[in-house]
Amino acid sequence: MANKRVIVDPITRIEGHLRIEVEVDENNVIQNAFSSSTLWRGLETIVKNRDPRDAGFLMQRICGVCTYSHYRAGIEAVEDALGIVPPLNAKLTRGLMNQALFMHDHPVHFYHLHGLDWCDITAALKADPALAAKEAFKYAKYPVAAGEADLLKVKDKLKAFVDKGQLGPFANAYWGHSTFRLTPEQNLIVASHYLKALEVQRTAAQLMAMFGGKQPHPQSLTVGGVTCVMDLLDPSRMGEYLVKYKEVADFIENAYIADIKMAGGAYIHEPSVTAQAGTMNFMAHQDMPLNRTEYLFDSGIILNGDLTKVHEINEDLITEEATHSWYKDDEPLHPYDGKTNPNYTGMTDMMTVGPDGNDIKSKVIDTKGKYSWIKSPRYDGKAMEVGPLAAVLVSYAKGNKRIVKIVDEFLAETGLPVGALFTTLGRTAARALQTKAIIDNGLEAFNTLIENLKVDQDTCAPYKIDKNKEYKGRFIGDVPRGMLSHWVRIKNGVIENYQAVVPSTWNAGPEDAKGLKGPYESNLVGMKVQDISQPLEIIRVIHSFDPCIACAVHVMDTKGNDLGTYKVDPIYGSSC
Repeated sequence: MANKRVIVDPITRIEGHLRIEVEVDENNVIQNAFSSSTLWRGLETIVKNRDPRDAGFLMQRICGVCTYSHYRAGIEAVEDALGIVPPLNAKLTRGLMNQALFMHDHPVHFYHLHGLDWCDITAALKADPALAAKEAFKYAKYPVAAGEADLLKVKDKLKAFVDKGQLGPFANAYWGHSTFRLTPEQNLIVASHYLKALEVQRTAAQLMAMFGGKQPHPQSLTVGGVTCVMDLLDPSRMGEYLVKYKEVADFIENAYIADIKMAGGAYIHEPSVTAQAGTMNFMAHQDMPLNRTEYLFDSGIILNGDLTKVHEINEDLITEEATHSWYKDDEPLHPYDGKTNPNYTGMTDMMTVGPDGNDIKSKVIDTKGKYSWIKSPRYDGKAMEVGPLAAVLVSYAKGNKRIVKIVDEFLAETGLPVGALFTTLGRTAARALQTKAIIDNGLEAFNTLIENLKVDQDTCAPYKIDKNKEYKGRFIGDVPRGMLSHWVRIKNGVIENYQAVVPSTWNAGPEDAKGLKGPYESNLVGMKVQDISQPLEIIRVIHSFDPCIACAVHVMDTKGNDLGTYKVDPIYGSSC
């Protein structure tokens, strides 16, 4: 019997446009998988011929979620090229802003983007709020929004949605799916935290805005340092930051981390989330300064899931190729020499499985040719997974005492083995563990900044450039979705070439010339889908990477030519 093609398009609850196509056998086991970005943009072209000081301000527009990540990357890539070293106060302030981003981004991802892949909202209607309140104490010493009265109110709110004939923000998902594993009471707890997180994320955004001026798209970084010196020297402002930091940290500790522990125990025997990852190579970069010399997370590469050895990163071995990407230049190029010349080749006709399970004629990607606007990054020819899981694994394997303590405690409390980290469940847990590492250790950077400001109030180094010289430089760091790098060449005092190699490019890229798949595709192959008309398992795996497709694609035709036009059906194969 021939394999069937199943399309999930668009993948929702992510940033950008992503299409997943899989081929399943007669037992609904995925035999092949393809990840296709159906969005293109133009930031790398727009920044050319600009003053280098503009890079950060323009590149932060890559995305409305990761704004600070690309802002900092654009600023620090230029600093690296020109040899400008920011003062310690600027370094620590940027680090605190980065912490605020993680504290905002990771809980929002779990509850509002990924949590509904684990939590069955409709099952929460069957919960006993009194029993649920007792359940919450199994995972947190001081449960947040999980008292009997809190949970009863949430249950009544959910019932009101249902009584009106719709589920509001919880509509159009695969409720009642056989792979949900939480009890009704556990579902009610997560539903309560979903609503509470809507409030807490506002406070987390304020943490960024206090030093950044606003959020999203903060404005206080400049080549050489930061401009928020008046905020840093205001005791009331610093005190307010500390209060808000602790408020968000409390939710992370007693809601987010608690729910991840709860999910870890519940899903321990669900094969669709506990199967070993398809790509077992992981790469992360040092980030999150704590003081003058130490960083919270380490740099390195893990090959073939071997935690006994961490390899150092050789930046010269990073390339991007476009064999199956909609660009003209297929050969693997180092980012300094990257090219983004579009070559859209369209789609083909094929019979696929429709929403009702019956075959229908569809437009599908050409898996033998080019099928995505995302390139295929490789390290020494190898596909790499980047992200919170990579960051946690690299630091854990390096014996980072701060990370080892948190990981070992989580594994002991959930009963999960170390091998469980190399799974979809582990990837989701790692994002929470990374957040816990930040709230447990991040204030060391705050205290270091306070002490240094007593003797040194310098926040910016002078900008110096020789227009008769050529420069090249890069930023490499770890942001909420993984290892990010920006690469810049400067000539005649302006930007000559610019390339951004972002986390979702590493994870979502298509096959390369050798047929090697990236993490999205390889993690789907071999997985059984219970119901191909409700592919929750596919959604859950992809969401565990927290896709940011807007970040992963940057190309445009500056002459305004039509590169290609095609329609994405927003109903067929879609999910909440």
